[in-house]
Amino acid sequence: MTTTDLPVDPATAPPQPTPDGPATGGTGATVHAGPGGRPGRRWPHPLAEVTAGMPLRVRLVALLIAVVAAALAATGFGATSLLKDYLQTQRDGQLSGYAATLAGDPRLGSICTTDNLRLTSRDTYLACLGPDGAFQELSDDRAGNGLPDVSSMTAANAAGYGQDPFTVYSGNRTAWRVVVLPVNSQVAIVYAIDLANDRAVVSRLVALELVVGMLVLVVIGAAGQRLVRNSLRPLEEVEVTARAIAGGDLSRRVPAGDDRTEVGRLSTALNGMLGRIEGSFRAQQVSEEQAVASEARMRRFVADASHELRTPLTSIRGFAELHRQGAVRDPGEVERLMQRIESEATRMGLLVEDLLQLARLDQQRPLDVVPVDLAELAGDAVHDARAVQPDRPLDLVLDPSLTEVPVVLGDEARLRQVIGNLVTNALTHTPAGTPVTVRLSEDAGDPDTVCLAVSDAGPGMAAADAERVFERFYRADTSRTRAAGGSGLGLSIVASLVAAHGGRVDLTTAPGQGATFTVRLPRSGPAPAGAVPEEE
Repeated sequence: MTTTDLPVDPATAPPQPTPDGPATGGTGATVHAGPGGRPGRRWPHPLAEVTAGMPLRVRLVALLIAVVAAALAATGFGATSLLKDYLQTQRDGQLSGYAATLAGDPRLGSICTTDNLRLTSRDTYLACLGPDGAFQELSDDRAGNGLPDVSSMTAANAAGYGQDPFTVYSGNRTAWRVVVLPVNSQVAIVYAIDLANDRAVVSRLVALELVVGMLVLVVIGAAGQRLVRNSLRPLEEVEVTARAIAGGDLSRRVPAGDDRTEVGRLSTALNGMLGRIEGSFRAQQVSEEQAVASEARMRRFVADASHELRTPLTSIRGFAELHRQGAVRDPGEVERLMQRIESEATRMGLLVEDLLQLARLDQQRPLDVVPVDLAELAGDAVHDARAVQPDRPLDLVLDPSLTEVPVVLGDEARLRQVIGNLVTNALTHTPAGTPVTVRLSEDAGDPDTVCLAVSDAGPGMAAADAERVFERFYRADTSRTRAAGGSGLGLSIVASLVAAHGGRVDLTTAPGQGATFTVRLPRSGPAPAGAVPEEE
């Protein structure tokens, strides 16, 4: 059985081990074999090692200079070659013309005499060859370049040189362009032209090309360095921006460039990416902060709710324990005890109702939206308050700014609760006899917004208390003695209900200047979805 070796492309051939060294790949890169004959580390090219630490700007300028230098070298070589060929053609034309003149001269047979042998110019050489070599030659050799070496030429071998000019060197390596013209078998004429002047012209051209080339390279290097620096400045700005972002400044952006350029399109793409990254990071940060705040509110809510529920439960359990042990036997005392139990149970029921109300609001249950006359609701609230405290001054004021009936779209029961809670809050937290005013008006900046303000002339609140007044279970009276009553949920319910109707509630107060709660409701009602937004 015989096998045939197929040709293998050297560029794609696998590394082959050599007898005395590491394996070499088809591309010429050195590959050192690893354990078990597996390919190991491929050593980088020396040029790659040299340029690895160079900045991109330096590499681009160096590449530009190298390309221009190669172009100048190729241009100079071509120009020099063309000039040399041109000058040699000129000299060959002179030689051929002189040879043709001699060939047509009838005195050619007797020209090799002292009287008839003449030089045509300073850089020429003329000699007559006999059977044994030159027997008569004439040249002034003023330049000291040496005469052409014609020692190997004789009249016998003159015909072998042909009629085309050729180059002969002197003893000091000076080049001469020579033509040989046989006269007869005994005599031949050698005519040569010194090429030293031509070589000097070519040398001056080469020197000029070198000087001009160096100047061009210097100018190209300076201009290229400036151009590359200006072109790469946006990339440097990208680097600075990236460092700033890595340091935590997510608001930094790359300066926008021309979208017609690659750097401009890169800047636009990077800014878009950075915007999305910043948006995602901010959203995550806000979400985390909201989660932490929500957890803190939940913990506080559970703690406060537990405390509020524990107090009436403790009272009920204590009164029941007294009745069970028979500590109270008098019928009047028993009736009083039962009234206390009923009072605490009622109070606990109200607290549970408020908690359920807030839970339903947090679940964003839909509203029963109908047209609601706020003036009618405010009048009912004032009437009820007068029934509770007939000696307190209570007024309902319809502001002249109202251009039409203050009707809004909303849930009547919940809006009635909003007004009732605000009036009750004013009655509860102000001394007896303090005036309370309910005012309806239109927002001066937005006629489609109805304002309902509940004002009192009470002691007012400090700024720290005003900032937290709408928090759940928050009371300015931190002793929890309940001297003023309430569980701290009334204003929280007001804020949640107003937000559910697409409005807002504000507080204006100062110590000794009373308090004014202003509810602003749009006539158009809540959002079209009709859902209660989650309280923040």
